[in-house]
Amino acid sequence: MGFKTKTSSTVILLCNFTGNKIKMKSLNIFTLLVFLFCVSFTQAPQKTETDGINFENISFQNAIQKAKKDNKLLFVNVYADWCGACKLLKENTFKSKDVADAVNSHFISLDINAEKGEGIDISKKYEVTAHPLILIIDGNGKVKKRILGYKKDAQLLSELNEFL
Repeated sequence: MGFKTKTSSTVILLCNFTGNKIKMKSLNIFTLLVFLFCVSFTQAPQKTETDGINFENISFQNAIQKAKKDNKLLFVNVYADWCGACKLLKENTFKSKDVADAVNSHFISLDINAEKGEGIDISKKYEVTAHPLILIIDGNGKVKKRILGYKKDAQLLSELNEFL
């Protein structure tokens, strides 16, 4: 008889434990479903023109011609892959709405790697010896200004102010 009682109480305890486990499972599934429902209505931010400077994907010579035709100056960012300050400039300053608006509306912008492709010849021609370097160049290929090193938003806008 003691065996049955022990078995009965074990079965009852097992049933109670299993019942709570089922309730917990239901609650966890419900919580997960609510979370997934909420997340399904969120959207990833859409890239817009204000996400930074719009660097043209054209050759340097074509950019010079475009600048001359559009009566604008070139904004040429000369960088190197290994340059930490260059990366910071791209990640921070160039993504600033104020900087992007000013540069996008007044300049033809190029992003040139000084150590690859046409960047090697451009670096020699314009005597690039340090990075990052922003060159402001007219439609005839003449440098109007050299801006060396990392600049915060306000600093870069101040440097560009004479051309805005």
